[in-house]
Amino acid sequence: MTDPHHEPEEFPLNRTGFLRRTTGHTALVLSALTMVCTLGTGAADATPIGRPPTTTCNPATDPVWIEVTAFQVDPVVTDFLAVNVADGTTGQRTESLTQVDSVTTTVNRSAEITVNVAPLFVKVQAKVGFSVQNTTSSTTTSQITSTWNFNKPGYYGLYRGTRRVQGSWVKYLCAETGPNTGVWINALREGVGTFTTFETPEIGTVVCTVPEPAATLRRVAQTRLGC
Repeated sequence: MTDPHHEPEEFPLNRTGFLRRTTGHTALVLSALTMVCTLGTGAADATPIGRPPTTTCNPATDPVWIEVTAFQVDPVVTDFLAVNVADGTTGQRTESLTQVDSVTTTVNRSAEITVNVAPLFVKVQAKVGFSVQNTTSSTTTSQITSTWNFNKPGYYGLYRGTRRVQGSWVKYLCAETGPNTGVWINALREGVGTFTTFETPEIGTVVCTVPEPAATLRRVAQTRLGC
């Protein structure tokens, strides 16, 4: 059984931090797979799995090559509370939200994020166009309590949520074949890794009388309110 906190092993490194050349790794065959890259609910575009642009490399200048091969963005409400504000009860109110979901950063099914995967999250941010968590983190916290100012009666949804990003990635290391030459080796024993991260959470309110765009966090909160 696979240990959920175990990151797939990489090939052995020499003292310079690059791959050792070992018997049996001289001839390499890299197979092309097809992955689907989806953003939110948009149309999917089929692209070949990420591979380095060249078959050779210079271990002194390009020791590592990382690419995101597929990703999906989904709005997630993590904490929620429905509040009915009646006539005569408007004004400031302090309410505590109830946790209804959670998102945790993971890489290769492990929640322990190490510094050596920092380049992965840089790639993820470039793909999705917004900042994401790049360290060990989770939306699970102590109870969320905040103060809202209700200036008119109504049925409100109080929410805390985020945009979750899930996908797959590849990592190649430059294996030395000479002083300044090398070949790319897939560093993940399973070939392709997985990741989950999320945007900085936001807190807000929604009502059924104001339409919200589909596939947005506010629309997901409206759905939970019963709109």
